[in-house]
Amino acid sequence: MTRLEITSIAAGGDGVGRTDGMVVFVPRGAAGDVAEVRLVRSKRFARGEIDSIEIASPDRVTPQCAHYTVDRCGGCQIQHLSYDAQLRAKGSIIGDALRRIGRRTVDDIVVLPSDGQWRYRRKLTLHLRRTGTRWIAGLHPYDDPSFVFDLHDCPITDERVIAIWRDMRAAFDYLPRERALRVAVRLLEDGAAVVVEGGGAWEESDRFFQAVPSIAELWWKPEHGRMRRLAARAAEAQGGASFVQVNAQVAARLQAHVLDRARAYAPLRVVDAYAGVGGTALPLAASGATVVAIEHDAEAVARFAGRLHLPSSAIVGRVEDHIAAALPADLVILNPPRGGVDARVADALQTVAKAPNALIYVSCDPATLSRDLARMPRYRLVAARAYDMFPQTAHVETVCELVPEAA
Repeated sequence: MTRLEITSIAAGGDGVGRTDGMVVFVPRGAAGDVAEVRLVRSKRFARGEIDSIEIASPDRVTPQCAHYTVDRCGGCQIQHLSYDAQLRAKGSIIGDALRRIGRRTVDDIVVLPSDGQWRYRRKLTLHLRRTGTRWIAGLHPYDDPSFVFDLHDCPITDERVIAIWRDMRAAFDYLPRERALRVAVRLLEDGAAVVVEGGGAWEESDRFFQAVPSIAELWWKPEHGRMRRLAARAAEAQGGASFVQVNAQVAARLQAHVLDRARAYAPLRVVDAYAGVGGTALPLAASGATVVAIEHDAEAVARFAGRLHLPSSAIVGRVEDHIAAALPADLVILNPPRGGVDARVADALQTVAKAPNALIYVSCDPATLSRDLARMPRYRLVAARAYDMFPQTAHVETVCELVPEAA
């Protein structure tokens, strides 16, 4: 057992301390804790588990979710911190990543709070495991990704999603005959979409759909196959298999900020990379810009392409395969998934003959954001703003505004 002082919070939400010159990452630690910790050492760092807390950090609060403590749920990482401490930790994480990885001179970033800290999630994905005739539906403990505990409630998830999950439990026997599945519930404008992943055959999908009237759309991705819609209660699909924002209120504020900053440059030509369902492309095109929207999800593009009129256009494909041909542009917007942009995207922006007047990068991972900015030294960071899209977790959204160094 080692006595350890936690001094900060790491990018994944673990507390960070040092002993014998080695960095120790401690899940559920809080900056200011002094704790007795069991260590598991590796060559470069150690991981620790808190055995007892000698001095509790003033940032500590009692978690609202029983699964967080009893089942060591990995869905939330910082529920044991006060909300103010969560925001400070995230701002520090972003600032540290931009300085250390991105090679940018910045202070810690102010993180704008979420209007709601609980019941904000419009989507929930659970892992299902069959044990005999019984299904267990839940999440993984943070320290055991092979195990699934049975989830009874999730206080960061919208109660409508939880209600649909409870309705579905009575119909689990109609799911594909597999030992393991992933099932997601996503709130739509009208009802909810359920997306089932796994299995090679699903003979009772219609019985499952009819047994749960609260499901508006049913989608299935077999183990070796493409996602497809199996059933819907309305003729027109609402895009249940496309990406949806988990926190609608914060997403709307972030989107408004991106559009405001984009319009400030009065661009004539815009490349909207990772365009999603057109939430940025359509308003900018309506403002008079010619927009080239690039998105690999064909279903997402189908939802907005018909409203994107010439000379604007939508391209179905990977950004790295199309961005070089789409340049030059007055403004480029990047909104990649958690893995950040492909190196070819950064290279195209770094080497294009005429750099865009501005680059707006929306990121859900400070580390990959910073890596990508380090690949593009041609651009100077002029502003950064962060949004707490995911309270109680270590995840955070960051919007960076960059201009060419010569500007």
